[in-house]
Amino acid sequence: MRPADATAEPPPAVQGNWSSVKGWSEDEPAAAWPALLASCSRLARQPPWKPACDMASTLGSAPSSAQVRRYFEQHFVPWQLLNSGPSSEGLVTGYYEPLIRGSRTRNSQYAWPIHGVPSDMLTIELGDIYPELKPLRLRGRVVGNKVLPYWSREELSARGAQVPYPVLLWADDPIDLFFLQVQGSGRVQLPDGQHVRVGYADQNGHPYQSIGRWLVSKGELSLDQASMDGIKRWARENPHRLRELLNTNPSYVFFRELPASNAGPIGALNVPLTEGRSIAVDPRYVPLGAPVFLATTHPLSTRPLNRLMLAQDTGSAIKGAVRADFFWGFGEQAGREAGRMRQQGQMWLLLPKGVSPPR
Repeated sequence: MRPADATAEPPPAVQGNWSSVKGWSEDEPAAAWPALLASCSRLARQPPWKPACDMASTLGSAPSSAQVRRYFEQHFVPWQLLNSGPSSEGLVTGYYEPLIRGSRTRNSQYAWPIHGVPSDMLTIELGDIYPELKPLRLRGRVVGNKVLPYWSREELSARGAQVPYPVLLWADDPIDLFFLQVQGSGRVQLPDGQHVRVGYADQNGHPYQSIGRWLVSKGELSLDQASMDGIKRWARENPHRLRELLNTNPSYVFFRELPASNAGPIGALNVPLTEGRSIAVDPRYVPLGAPVFLATTHPLSTRPLNRLMLAQDTGSAIKGAVRADFFWGFGEQAGREAGRMRQQGQMWLLLPKGVSPPR
């Protein structure tokens, strides 16, 4: 028989010191201060975080980088996140807030529905039964006396209007709508020029599958061509295979309309995301709202990108301790950066003294 700890997983984080945090002295952490204050609007309700957030409030809205660095070094401990293996490097991708064209009424130009949450979809919070599964939930539908998985993307498409979900808006381009779902939030420009903001409301419970990876596996694109722009180009050159392409990803995102705002889109923490300072994480390993120091590189380069970030969002494809999705902001330039970003990086979870990482 094996010893009891022989199959135990390695700890997802190891305690370090500030000198071990790669690039810590190179950043201008004051740029992350508004994002930290946004996180504290939620975290301060939790006793372990309240003293650190109260201390942050005494520094005001615009402290210097030296003050911010000193604040963290005095009140926080860096924990380096590790993958199984263990390895300290993981994948860092990018996302952004896109702008697509749409309408509140359907016609020949605007024919692709942006759906709200179906009224017949159940959400089962596993953490209500098993506390160790707190971040996990299932989506399903009732058939007789059974709960079955909710419909996949292909099944939703086939069932059409039989599915009881509202149509919020109508998009003019199916591939743009698909990438709106991948990003999780965005803006829709109406024919009169008005912008409507939509945000993630729920998801059908099926795992995300990369359509870029599918195109590469079929020999349709090379790995370096499988960027967002490359996928869009292929889709527009092969309209007869559009359904086939989209249905390889069974995941389907439902939206809600959000109030107009000049702030960033609302993330999973329910605070606006900050361009270049918010990341999406796996909440099994990184508490939502927590500061994280990210050491990676700019898209398609070896130029360092070492930044204090705030874990304010999640994503169905963001799985693992050393895994982050970097929020680049709104618009075309942000989209280009996000679409090219597939870098390796290291992450340090910054926790108030006396607080330990999730296990």
